[in-house]
Amino acid sequence: MSQGPAGHVTRSFIRPEPETAGGCTESASASAPASAAEEGPRGVRRRFLRSVDGVTIDAAYQPRTGTSDASGPSGDLVIVVAHGFTGDLERPHVRRAATAFAQYAAVVTFSFRGHGASGGRSTVGDREVLDLAAAVRWAREFGHTRVATVGFSMGGSVVLRHAALQEDGQKGGQQEGGQEEHEGRTGARLAAVVSVSAPARWYYRGTAPMRRLHWLVTRPVGRAVGRYGLRTRIHHREWNPVPSSPVESVPLIAPTPLLIVHGDRDGYFPVDHPRMLAAASGGHAELWLERGMGHAENAADDELLARIGEWAAAHAG
Repeated sequence: MSQGPAGHVTRSFIRPEPETAGGCTESASASAPASAAEEGPRGVRRRFLRSVDGVTIDAAYQPRTGTSDASGPSGDLVIVVAHGFTGDLERPHVRRAATAFAQYAAVVTFSFRGHGASGGRSTVGDREVLDLAAAVRWAREFGHTRVATVGFSMGGSVVLRHAALQEDGQKGGQQEGGQEEHEGRTGARLAAVVSVSAPARWYYRGTAPMRRLHWLVTRPVGRAVGRYGLRTRIHHREWNPVPSSPVESVPLIAPTPLLIVHGDRDGYFPVDHPRMLAAASGGHAELWLERGMGHAENAADDELLARIGEWAAAHAG
């Protein structure tokens, strides 16, 4: 794929047709010329971005809708939402989270590579940091001086790794096969980071849902199920090199405010994961263990989403 800077526009539209969102293969690029993002109802904008490794990323921007002054008189805060594995920006639970956060800030949602109308194939949390970086850069183009990221499950691990790379990224190098090493600085420092239902370490298989997920990702028939049954295109290559884990990333995030949220009934990752993440912060992170909550966006009720939005607005100083 062609190379281009994060935030480069490849296509604009208000809303894709359902068959386009569900049937996209390797690339979401189209014959339509690149143009400025079109404005929809109430200032909503939709645009395809391009990650630094050339993948088209479907993204949407919506202005703040709330009247609370929690995000400051200038309204300069934007929350970028990173969804979980097999999600995309059109999924109802992602839209519900965006609506809740819009009470406190403008919101950018996007679909990770291999999901929805975005191009490429999912690397299940590795190169997805580049997709988030493109969305964050686009959010800043609207004039927002403060950017907070909120990630769920896979997206929760991505926001941690992305935040750690804001200033403490590794110097670029070469991967096996000549691919450019992508673990490097991802832009200006964030104002706040929220990770919901994230794993602490890679290759965890301690629960039945995670064993099923590993089958989905590592087996050809599993990837076929992901592609046609879950609308998620998964890359067949294993990680090389293995990216920094969430627990390795957390110590590098300070002084950026960090909130870790996890349900005590999470069927994917038990509570030792959030506790490990919080411990790795050395007391910097705030930990919310939510009673009765399951996993990620689907399990986050409106009250919790409102608390997360309020926390982000209050801590993104």
